[in-house]
Amino acid sequence: MPTATTMLDDLAGRHPDRVALIADGEAVTYAGLAERAAALRAELAARGVRPGDVVGVWLPTWPEAVAFEFALGALGAVSLGIHTRYQRHEVAHLLRTAAPAHVVVPFAFRTGSRDLDLAGTLRAAAEDTGATPTVHVVRAPATADLGGFDLGGGAHASGDRTDHPAIPAVGKAGDTFKLFTTSGSTSAPKLAAHDQASVVTHGGHAGRAQGLGPGDVLLLPLPLAGVFGHTAAMAALAAGATIVLEPVFDAAAALRLAREHDVTHLVGGDDLFGRIKDAWEADPVELPAWRHGAIADFSGRSAEVARWAQDRFGVPVCGVYGSSEGFALAAIQDADLEWERRVRGGGRPVSDDIEVRVVDPESGADVPVGDTGELLFRGPHVMSGYFGNPEATATAITPEGWLRTSDLGHLDPDDRGYLYSCRAGDALRLRGFLVQPAEIEAFLIEHDAVATGKVVGAKAGDTKDGGGADVAVAFVVPAEGPAGAECTEEVLLAHCRANLAGFKVPTRIVVLDELPTTAGTNGPKVRTGVLRERAAELV
Repeated sequence: MPTATTMLDDLAGRHPDRVALIADGEAVTYAGLAERAAALRAELAARGVRPGDVVGVWLPTWPEAVAFEFALGALGAVSLGIHTRYQRHEVAHLLRTAAPAHVVVPFAFRTGSRDLDLAGTLRAAAEDTGATPTVHVVRAPATADLGGFDLGGGAHASGDRTDHPAIPAVGKAGDTFKLFTTSGSTSAPKLAAHDQASVVTHGGHAGRAQGLGPGDVLLLPLPLAGVFGHTAAMAALAAGATIVLEPVFDAAAALRLAREHDVTHLVGGDDLFGRIKDAWEADPVELPAWRHGAIADFSGRSAEVARWAQDRFGVPVCGVYGSSEGFALAAIQDADLEWERRVRGGGRPVSDDIEVRVVDPESGADVPVGDTGELLFRGPHVMSGYFGNPEATATAITPEGWLRTSDLGHLDPDDRGYLYSCRAGDALRLRGFLVQPAEIEAFLIEHDAVATGKVVGAKAGDTKDGGGADVAVAFVVPAEGPAGAECTEEVLLAHCRANLAGFKVPTRIVVLDELPTTAGTNGPKVRTGVLRERAAELV
């Protein structure tokens, strides 16, 4: 069974001079990455990191962040990804939940026009929890005072010495390797734990499913703290490809990087892709090397992006499916599908070892192909459990090993895998019929006047005891240009009444300048809770 160390050593042995990482003009070869990881391994061991220790890695998407992943794997330690946008409350939650013995932070990090005070945020979170981890400071000037980083366990400049004695790798395939923060949409975020063999193996499967190989180049503006960015990085590395890192996402800069480095693959949420599209339309550039995109629909722009990529570049942008519990890029749509179908979440599992079932959420019985039910998965991509939370693990994973996702979807009648519909809590029961909001959203977005939209449910005649019937309320953002002038409630309601079954027609259609979103480790997501509250007021 593979480990992170055997993966990197194999790549460095086969492709020593091939570039693995590019960032800020610096190129790191596979041999160079292996050397950095080995030096970090020795340094961390000398400073007390032991097998099984949880280490919070609070770094931008820098080459050091990648090297730390492999160094920790070699030590049999556990990497806890912390998003650089996290604030005091979120960091405190991770300190309580994971109890990291060590935390890795940058000495300084600037995003946009703002310097992030990560040291101050970490100190405040430590005060809230009583945590005293050892702090390892990356890119600290030689004369820097690290007293502000010391939480009681000491603070050290990482990489300040090279005389630590080399040590052998002790990490094993079954060691917990990575903790991913769940979305926390229904409760406090949990930590999905994956072992080394599953991370490495799934990376290989995801790379092959995207057609990644030696000579290909992936643009990665996603944080390694999230499951989407981490899986994309492991997929590219496992394939022997090159990763162009963008620590602070800027759409115009991303286009320049894609052109300069002949990027072949783009991976991200539809907000990220949408901003790249907007930047391209403002200042078009040629992207002759681009040939594949993998997109997750977080904010309703996937269809718009897919049409643009197809029309302008002939590039298939394919919908994907994944989660913290079952890895990102667990399924990818076939590139030969028409864009309307291809862009939807789901697709073929990236490995034959991944089993899929669709069951009735109440009875647990399998439903016929094409019928909607809860998606269940079993295979090596499924987490070993929620870290330190056996009760939640027992609820999420059946005794037979099936992961309950609380996602609704159906098996594709054309044998193209499966299609994701929505979260179980988002499904609507309209006049007795089960309707997925995504179906109404896709219909509205096809209208020339609509750029994007989101449909949520509300209770008509709602009472304090939750009574009332479900109704659909749509929130839409107008298209740019003259077409957007037709984006009115009256026009769109008439369009729906003329083309949709009566029970699917929204009760209200509200035009907004933009949809409310929140930042997550995998990209911005629409704040459906905010829209539900607005919908409840309207009806």
